[in-house]
Amino acid sequence: MRVEFNTMPPDARLWIFAAERPLHDGEQQRLLESVDAFLDEWKAHGHPLSAARELRYGQFLLVAVDEAATGASGCSIDAMVRSLSALEHDLGVELVNNTPVLYRTDSGIQRVSRPEFAERARRAEVTPDTTVFNNTLTRVAELQEGRWETPARHSWHARAFFAPQPVER
Repeated sequence: MRVEFNTMPPDARLWIFAAERPLHDGEQQRLLESVDAFLDEWKAHGHPLSAARELRYGQFLLVAVDEAATGASGCSIDAMVRSLSALEHDLGVELVNNTPVLYRTDSGIQRVSRPEFAERARRAEVTPDTTVFNNTLTRVAELQEGRWETPARHSWHARAFFAPQPVER
């Protein structure tokens, strides 16, 4: 059962999928129609899931499930990922790869590999103040608290890319 994203409670489970690039209007419509059709029928162990979706910046698909009534099962989550993987093929754009780092610059949202982001951090092209997208969030509350689009210093990015270097002796 699909509901509006803004009705999801703070403890709702969250998944964030980042397209490799901003989607064009037609691609956005196709994505949302496909996701809506999936969510309308999404079930866990035969029970409908109360789920919602939202597309942000034409690039980030957010999916949430209110697990108060029925929790998402491993099989139901796998079904969602399979559905999005099939859509990837149809749209010709990557959606389910969560390894790239996405961050904001003056020229827009950038997407690079983790090694490339590490190199940019080493060269101080990105800093702990760089706004990153923390697509590892698992609860709507974290999104509501501003922990998704945040300075790297407030995300896992700080530990991974800006950790203090050991002192050589």
